[in-house]
Amino acid sequence: MRSYNYGSFKGGVKKYARALHIEARQLPCVFDVSLSCLYAAIDDVQPDLVIAVGQAGGRPNITVERVAININDASTPDNQGNRPINTPIIATGPAAYFATLPINAIVKSLCEAGIPASISQTAGTFVCNHVMYGLLHHLACIHPEIRGGFIHIPFLPEQAVRYSGAPSMTLETIRTALEIAIAGALKNSEDIAINGGTTH
Repeated sequence: MRSYNYGSFKGGVKKYARALHIEARQLPCVFDVSLSCLYAAIDDVQPDLVIAVGQAGGRPNITVERVAININDASTPDNQGNRPINTPIIATGPAAYFATLPINAIVKSLCEAGIPASISQTAGTFVCNHVMYGLLHHLACIHPEIRGGFIHIPFLPEQAVRYSGAPSMTLETIRTALEIAIAGALKNSEDIAINGGTTH
């Protein structure tokens, strides 16, 4: 069963995120239900920062998402068999939301630590994008003081062996990467200007 995590973070930063109070919740890989769970958790915790985390099998590195678009277009069913096609996530919402995390600063910090990382220009149109868009819409409308975004992680080695040639990353490296991302997001209230674009 696929599931998605989000972490909310409060407090100061020492080495990576070890000085922080971190609340982690698992979200169901289900359209709409995932957002209900997410909103309830955010309203309960009242965090300073929210980072949703999902797995993108086939991607070789940590990818920090730039934008979420207002569309559900599922190529496969979610964990309750739902398969929305070309439907809006929020009927009255804007076409897209940009992450409010310092995505360039996070990627720079990860690469400097020797962890493969890049900016992703698309979170897809499945539950990951659904969660990212719903998160940013909720923060914009209800909690504008909270910053948020989405990070995709690769397969773990034990998952990748099931797919010939699939890249992977160890759990320890992923954990360290998320700690660096949390610390970087809290350290940088504004992003830095470095090139994170692509030609395609």
